[in-house]
Amino acid sequence: MNKNAQKSDKREYTLKIIPHQGGDVRSLRLPMRTIKYGVATICTSAILFVGAFCYSTYNASLIQKDQAELDELRQVNNIQQTQILQLAKKAANLQEDMNKLDELEGELRQLTTGAGTDKPVHDGQGGPGIKPNVENLNETLNSLEQNIKIRRANLENLKASLVTQQAKIAVTPSIWPTNGEVSSRYGLRWGGSDFHPGIDIAADIGTPIVATADGVVVESGWNSGGYGNLVEIDHGNGIHTLYGHNSQLAVSVGTAVKKGQVISYMGSTGFSTGPHVHYEVRVNGKAVNPDRYL
Repeated sequence: MNKNAQKSDKREYTLKIIPHQGGDVRSLRLPMRTIKYGVATICTSAILFVGAFCYSTYNASLIQKDQAELDELRQVNNIQQTQILQLAKKAANLQEDMNKLDELEGELRQLTTGAGTDKPVHDGQGGPGIKPNVENLNETLNSLEQNIKIRRANLENLKASLVTQQAKIAVTPSIWPTNGEVSSRYGLRWGGSDFHPGIDIAADIGTPIVATADGVVVESGWNSGGYGNLVEIDHGNGIHTLYGHNSQLAVSVGTAVKKGQVISYMGSTGFSTGPHVHYEVRVNGKAVNPDRYL
């Protein structure tokens, strides 16, 4: 077999080239080994070319895919940045609303305590600028959430305080019982021969008399002690008000009355020199100057 192989390797092929227009015929002698090397070279080159082409195509496909993913990530990132900016604006608006609530709460507290509301305004601002991101945005929102809880609790306490104060105001005499002229003040009168435990307000007979605070009527009728037709109201906390010398009574004992409600009409009954209302305020059974409640 080795001899045959050596013999076959020595074979030669002649390639003749004959021109169409005549001329010399050329011969080209090709040894079998050269032909084999040529065919092998051509096959190898074809395989390398196909492999290179496939690799190049595959690599281009990967690059195109990576570029598409990169473009998609950039688009998602742009969307996220836009959403972050929108959330940051909403958070800033919420923070501004919280600041306004703080101011409103401060004003309400000043009103309830009677403190002055005038104070200098300072609005200096500054500091380094940092763009909003997920971390500081979450921190801001968490802070706002905590502030909202605190503000809700403060406002509930303030509401309770206002309700208590309003209830206290409602049952505290604070308005005039009628329109008219003050004809006699609280204190000594008639040259010191008489002490007047209330204030007299004179007007026409039939002028309406109103309750000066919320309360319950504890007396409504004739009083033999000089008050004539008398209305007495219990306002709680030891405070009573008395309205004397009425011509007519508009309420009865046990009636719950509101501040400003008509309870009687001016007259001149009892110890009286003319139509007027004797208005008296008692605290724990002792008459006090009504001026402090007018």
